Amino acid sequence: MHHDLDGSLDKGRSRVSRAERRRIRMSQVKVPGHDLPGTGSTPARSPLPHWNPLSRKGGLPLSTRIPGTFVEPVDSGGHALEPSRLLRFFAERGRDLPWRRADAGPWGVLVSEFMLQQTPVVRVLPVFASWMQRWPRPSDLAADSPGDAVREWGRLGYPRRALRLHAAATSITNEYGDQVPAGVPELQSLPGVGEYTARAVAAFAFGARTPVVDTNVRRVLSRAVRGSDSVREPATRSDRRELEQLLPADPSTAARFSAAVMELGAIVCTAARPVCGQCPIAGRCAWRAAGYPAATPKRAVQTWNGTDRQARGRIMALLRDADRPVPRTAIDLAWPDPAQRLRCIDSLLIDGLAIALPDGGLSLPT
Repeated sequence: MHHDLDGSLDKGRSRVSRAERRRIRMSQVKVPGHDLPGTGSTPARSPLPHWNPLSRKGGLPLSTRIPGTFVEPVDSGGHALEPSRLLRFFAERGRDLPWRRADAGPWGVLVSEFMLQQTPVVRVLPVFASWMQRWPRPSDLAADSPGDAVREWGRLGYPRRALRLHAAATSITNEYGDQVPAGVPELQSLPGVGEYTARAVAAFAFGARTPVVDTNVRRVLSRAVRGSDSVREPATRSDRRELEQLLPADPSTAARFSAAVMELGAIVCTAARPVCGQCPIAGRCAWRAAGYPAATPKRAVQTWNGTDRQARGRIMALLRDADRPVPRTAIDLAWPDPAQRLRCIDSLLIDGLAIALPDGGLSLPT
């Protein structure tokens, strides 16, 4: 479905004429440092400085912020996820995150997507900053050891992501000339990159029109469009098909729309305490209209204390904090249950997160 982004100015004229006037108006305007998408002067995948569709300084913003003009999108006139309202919400309330800035580039977007998997933004921010300062290009990371990547990953959790990101950087360096590929199939060929991450990078780094469905998007889609609450389950092919039908036709606008839906789920339509009074689409939300029916949980919340994850984390903390191999006596003190400790050590070796030494000690991979 095509969504006209023209405003409600000059309401006495037809929608076609408004759109045509907007096309002509935008074709005559240049923003310093950025050619607006749709003018035919510069493709979205431009050379550095990178064009980022989510940047407040790049891409196609909600309102073309040029001195003396204000172009407001019209309502979608159909489904609950009104592009005009969501894009305005994102322009006014979207968080200024470093991977959304133009200088982050595709590599910064890819790094952020690896780090944000099952990890809150507040925990990712300091690690992302130090990571990008140390390894601003894929080749910089590839030149260092996998152990360096694991150590820099710190306490983000799920440290296999660090190994996979290091492997992805090596693949990008060797196979793509140190440039993150733009296509979903090429992105999915990288180690550790699944369908969600590939689509997220394609949309948020290159402005592709592709459905990006994470837990937040799935929740908004379920509540606002279907009228039912969402449980924490992975996105399905059906979710992606449904969202794709709701995307605006223009690729760069579709990318910002996807980010806006994700942001709405992250800061307003949250899982535990949705703030419906601040929601830009509350008037069309099917879940609200139905009286907020509760979802039926399909799986128990995972515990932490006493689990293998906690034991692995203790051992990994020893390895990260040490500047030399850790002796077995120190490892034995890290976790009291001998059987569980041995099981976790074996799993770390299998995952490639640790290397066994002849004396029984452990070290990070080299």
